[in-house]
Amino acid sequence: MSAARTEIVQTAARPGGSVSRAWLRALELTAPIPRQRGRVLPAVVDELGHRLGDKPALLSERECFSYRDLAGRARRYARWALARGVAKGDVVGLLMPNRPEYLAVWLGVTRVGGVVALLNTNLTGPSLAHCVQAASATHVIVAAELADALETALPHLAAPPQVWAHGGARGLGATIEALTDAPLGAEEARDVTIDDRALYIFTSGSTGMPKAVNVSHARVMQWGLWFAGMMDAQPGDRLYNCLPMYHSVGGVLAPGAVLAAGGSMVVRERFSASQFWSDINRWECTAFQYIGELCRYLLHLPRAENETGHRLRLAVGNGLAAGVWEAFQQRFRIPQVLEFYAATEGGLSLFNVQGRPGAIGHIPPYLEHRYAPALVRFDSDTGAPVRDENGFCIRCGVNEPGEALGKVRHDPAGAGGRFEGYTSAAETEKKVLRNVFAPGDAWVRTGDLMRRDEKGFFYFVDRVGDTFRWKGENVATSEVAQELGAFDGVLHASVYGVAVPGAEGRAGMAALVCEGAIDLAALHGHLAERLPAYARPLFLRLCPQATLTGTFKYAKTDLVRQGFDPAQCADPLYFYHPERRAYTALDAPMYDGICAGSIRL
Repeated sequence: MSAARTEIVQTAARPGGSVSRAWLRALELTAPIPRQRGRVLPAVVDELGHRLGDKPALLSERECFSYRDLAGRARRYARWALARGVAKGDVVGLLMPNRPEYLAVWLGVTRVGGVVALLNTNLTGPSLAHCVQAASATHVIVAAELADALETALPHLAAPPQVWAHGGARGLGATIEALTDAPLGAEEARDVTIDDRALYIFTSGSTGMPKAVNVSHARVMQWGLWFAGMMDAQPGDRLYNCLPMYHSVGGVLAPGAVLAAGGSMVVRERFSASQFWSDINRWECTAFQYIGELCRYLLHLPRAENETGHRLRLAVGNGLAAGVWEAFQQRFRIPQVLEFYAATEGGLSLFNVQGRPGAIGHIPPYLEHRYAPALVRFDSDTGAPVRDENGFCIRCGVNEPGEALGKVRHDPAGAGGRFEGYTSAAETEKKVLRNVFAPGDAWVRTGDLMRRDEKGFFYFVDRVGDTFRWKGENVATSEVAQELGAFDGVLHASVYGVAVPGAEGRAGMAALVCEGAIDLAALHGHLAERLPAYARPLFLRLCPQATLTGTFKYAKTDLVRQGFDPAQCADPLYFYHPERRAYTALDAPMYDGICAGSIRL
């Protein structure tokens, strides 16, 4: 292994929290990416399989893979793809819960030029079918326990893919076991470079159904190595990951950073607040990935003896509000919190290496020219940035909220951080804002409002457009409104997010205009078949009529302002009560209970 390759698993000793050194580590680790064009993550894992052998790579209750196991397992999936005629650029969908096998699948298929579409395990029916179709998947590998969910999507596809069930005596697993895990021969290896597409990861944009984001091998390498540098990841680190592996953080960034350092990752199928500290201690984890909601759940737990006797040195993630941050870090004695902001599409990322509560990032002055986003004034009525008399956008002042934009760059040296867009050229173009500060320049719209304080720290303010976040997921209002409108008796549906005291993000609420009485139990059943739990409206408002402008902007603003407070509107309100598992009339005492936190969401 060359010196350049050796440094991936032999990082320097921790520098005592130096902000500059964190940035320098990340820059040093990612600098070789453009020069080593054939060096993709599957090839790196193959090398580490030889180098680190029996050292644990991925750990879980279900299975544990050493580096040798992971590399060998990936080679078997590579051979499976070759045997099925998966050509370079062909797409294989992956619908599987969190487990070590998940990583082996996409490492193997992408090793021989296939592209893997990471499918959201919460989706069913038309939503899941849309994702399969958007990725043009010709094969789908599905875990046995999710086969029924995939079946609901197949009737909505004009050309259903070939389905490979993983699990059971006759499943794909048995086929994989029968293949050799020996190194790929010359006749099997394909010329895969960092410029080739590796993955499709789905994200909800400002409007419409989920969009398939293009993720090249360059960006896979960039994510892993950059975070290895920012986290000061070490061979002795063990990262706890309970975030969905179909997302960029849980499925690419976290394992990429750990593997780049020669460390280990503990994989849990889903987050469990009651089991969290037991897992952290039993697996002797030194770091974990969070979203803000996860930390809030943990704070609601009764105090326990095992919540501070851990080996954690770091919590890394996004969406941690300042108040929750300080309480979380103090109560659980977390030495360092590394908050970051990044778009799956690329073009913009921020890192709060200093650990300032509530901030999502800060860029050293000497890197401003390369990484700083632009914050521009935003018109909430038009849904677009404000232009001056010359037609250019207006930069925000100190602490002035504005939409964050990331510069579109074509520099080959920055291949890992470039904006790569979606499978749809039209959707990609919608994301790009042109002639922003000068004729011909191009910037990526994030759809997020931010502000920057006098010391240069960035803070998230709110989402713009028709998407809000709830339970760590983006919810596209148009998709929810479409499913509501498909229910018999619903004439008009307006969907929006409302703030709930003490909760991260915004909860879904729908204002409905109905033809006569509506069966709320049947409506919930209808939504449960078509939408994941986080996308179903938590609150309903039954309106006598829709008072809309042509663009619907004004009416929606009023609805959001009134929220779910019975004192603010005379229309009947309903709340999906988690204990009763039904929509229940929302009165003043229930409203007070929700706001006080005595009624859990």
